[in-house]
Amino acid sequence: MSQERRYSFEFFPTKTEAGHEKLLNVARQLASYNPDFFSCTYGAGGSTRDRTLNTVLQLDGEVKVPTAPHLSCVGDSKAELRELLTLYKDAGIKRIVALRGDLPSGMGMASGELRYANELVEFIRNETGDHFHIEIAAYPEMHPQARNFESDIANFVRKAKAGANSAITQYFFNADSYFHFVERVQKLGVDLPIVPGIMPITNYSKLARFSDACGAEIPRWVRKQLEAYGDDVESIQAFGQQVISEMCERLLEGGAPGLHFYTLNQADPSLAIWNNLKLPR
Repeated sequence: MSQERRYSFEFFPTKTEAGHEKLLNVARQLASYNPDFFSCTYGAGGSTRDRTLNTVLQLDGEVKVPTAPHLSCVGDSKAELRELLTLYKDAGIKRIVALRGDLPSGMGMASGELRYANELVEFIRNETGDHFHIEIAAYPEMHPQARNFESDIANFVRKAKAGANSAITQYFFNADSYFHFVERVQKLGVDLPIVPGIMPITNYSKLARFSDACGAEIPRWVRKQLEAYGDDVESIQAFGQQVISEMCERLLEGGAPGLHFYTLNQADPSLAIWNNLKLPR
């Protein structure tokens, strides 16, 4: 955890041309802060494959920030994964976020030849050697589909030891859960950098739905305060900015090796936290 800190921003590929133009404008604004990299998500079952590919190549090639595509194994064959890896390698992409991925609605069980993220990490390593810096996902408050916390920790250790370089966490609002997770996996022999994923608070109802679905716990005191603001968007955003900035300060003081911002394709919420923390640029 003593390595140099790194800061990054995550995007999702858009469905419309107007949305894509907005994404590129946001990316250019964030690029002026000299982040270490961008990342771009990959829809359930590879449903945004082409849009992810195009967005990654454009962010990397035109916006000039190293960009890491998310790559999931659910729904893709080894041949399809091999093709994508070759495309990214030939384009000079050097970092990949390797995930199991979500099942698309209606898909009863995993399709594809690889079922778990540790198998995908091994596959990438076998196909491309050390070309890619491989990120994996970490869940300080447990993956929502995990049987229990112990099995989830074991899954993370498996992924890490399969050949990962570092990890990015699911977002959370309790710094203690992050520190506890890092301590647990270090005791099991995993000492790769684990970067906290940070979700700015801008809209309470959307955040509550999303958090319930992905297993991120909103502390009761935060939930109650956000509920009390009702439709007062300005107060929600000011309070959210304060809560997240204070948490990030504690994470960095406690030794976190950087921050990864889930932007939701917006610049201002993440940059407000960045500026509050007086991060380098």
